[in-house]
Amino acid sequence: MKWNKFRLKTTTQAEDIVSSMLMDLGIQGVEIEDKIPLTQADKEQMFVDILPQIQEDDGTAYLSFYLEEEEDKEQILSKIQAELEEMKSYVEVGECTIEESQTEDVDWVNNWKQYFHQFYIDDILIIPSWEEVKPQDKEKLVIHIDPGTAFGTGMHETTQLCIRQIRKYTTNNTKILDVGCGSGILGMLALKFGAKYSVGTDLDPCAIEATNENMEVNGIQKNQYEVMIGNIIDDKEIQDKVGYEAYDIVVANILADVLVELTPVIVNQMKPGGIYITSGIIDDKEETVVKAVEKAGLEVLEVHYQGEWVSVTARKGRK
Repeated sequence: MKWNKFRLKTTTQAEDIVSSMLMDLGIQGVEIEDKIPLTQADKEQMFVDILPQIQEDDGTAYLSFYLEEEEDKEQILSKIQAELEEMKSYVEVGECTIEESQTEDVDWVNNWKQYFHQFYIDDILIIPSWEEVKPQDKEKLVIHIDPGTAFGTGMHETTQLCIRQIRKYTTNNTKILDVGCGSGILGMLALKFGAKYSVGTDLDPCAIEATNENMEVNGIQKNQYEVMIGNIIDDKEIQDKVGYEAYDIVVANILADVLVELTPVIVNQMKPGGIYITSGIIDDKEETVVKAVEKAGLEVLEVHYQGEWVSVTARKGRK
């Protein structure tokens, strides 16, 4: 199906009001482009593999929306212009020029693949299924990852910090729990490092499909890795299902504020002497997480840094 795309030039001051107006007119899925700098809170919330590079804000914003070919675009555009004229009396809306182009349906779920290519973490090759392993990489530890709609390609600094710590502490008897498993990359790499069994929990049901697909391409059996959906922080059923004092390693690559809530709960899942690996911690939240870890009765063993991100590794005391 072909769509008519319209790109409206306005101001950052008016972008929210104009976006709301477009939705009131029945237009869904408005895309906003601006150069407003990210706040510290924005950086923490944009917990993605590749953070955007944003140029200096010039006060300009572009709002893009789409209309099907059979829709009466002249009537809709006329209504939009009338609304914009009315807005001029109380907000600076800028030029309000509208560029029109035509586009076809895009497979948005798979379109990101053009940006994800094989890369290395130390001697580990992380490669999507649609790329071939080069002859010179045959001897590397290879893991195939297609994150799909679940988080986790391994490109983000926080994931890499976790991978190195998991490798350091994994033995042939390790049972590992990954809280917020996403694509399953950490649990699968633990198995590649020799771990005995992996369990993952996540809030997003997409994690099950993503992990199962990645397990299949990596030759990991279903009796080696289990994924459960639910919030282990406050869901007793999930806590019971995951089990108590059952894990040699617990890894949580989650934002700092969530780690503060998670830590006093998750110590119950750890074996005495178990290792707790955390990341997802922006540098100015390091002390907050360290205090939470220590308050939960864990001994901080190591703190590592990569870019703006921090990983804290701790140990549960032995009885």
